Amino acid sequence: MRKSRGSPRHLRRSTSPTFWPILRKEYVWTVKPRPGPHPIDKSIPLGIILRDLLRYTITMRETRKILAERKIMVDGRIVTDYKFPIGLMDVLYIIPEERYFRIVPHPVKGIGIIEITGEESTYKPARIKRKVTVKGGNIQLTFHDGRNFLIRVKNPFNPVEAHYKTYDTIKLAIPKQEILEHIPFKEGNVAVVIDGANVGFIGKIVSIEQVFKKPRALVELESEGGEKVRTILDYVFVIGREKPIITLPSGD
Repeated sequence: MRKSRGSPRHLRRSTSPTFWPILRKEYVWTVKPRPGPHPIDKSIPLGIILRDLLRYTITMRETRKILAERKIMVDGRIVTDYKFPIGLMDVLYIIPEERYFRIVPHPVKGIGIIEITGEESTYKPARIKRKVTVKGGNIQLTFHDGRNFLIRVKNPFNPVEAHYKTYDTIKLAIPKQEILEHIPFKEGNVAVVIDGANVGFIGKIVSIEQVFKKPRALVELESEGGEKVRTILDYVFVIGREKPIITLPSGD
């Protein structure tokens, strides 16, 4: 995905991420996401999602009015900022219409949005980005969306709770932030490619070859149809054991 450059306060349409659903030459400027849970090159401002993706409004003025009326939730919490960055696996809830959407990898667009059921909206997969030991021998996990989760350790000398590893996925209840399931990054589990030339590809992990550092390890995935791709580990997001725990686009 293309890195966005320019002013720290403004963003030109011509330099915005290519997966944003906006016309590049209609106007000079577009909405720049505020600093938040996702980086600018892997997120879409909430205002653009409502106006350009879901087409609930025509202008950004209308969009800001809807948000001010507290009718939109992200991951189970009311959001009123039209610049709020929405990224992978986030759940969007349109309260008046009782419709739920999730931001997912898309094989054509790079990042897309898909409608989901109310039941599926109660959780999100969160990839472990960082794992550190903190005071008292407890373990703090940092997920791909910026949130932290503290694992209480009963015995620091025998931390049986420390089985979580970076790049594993947690099925996280929202907004309660409770761990519902732990899905390790290992051969046989189902994953989706979230970046690179094969973005949106879904398949089982066939092999993991550690060459240099862990993020650059080579991962081979195989789809149900027998197609195989290879990419780096950093681009692979585990989403289930036997089958995906979330709804994903078909690639049409």
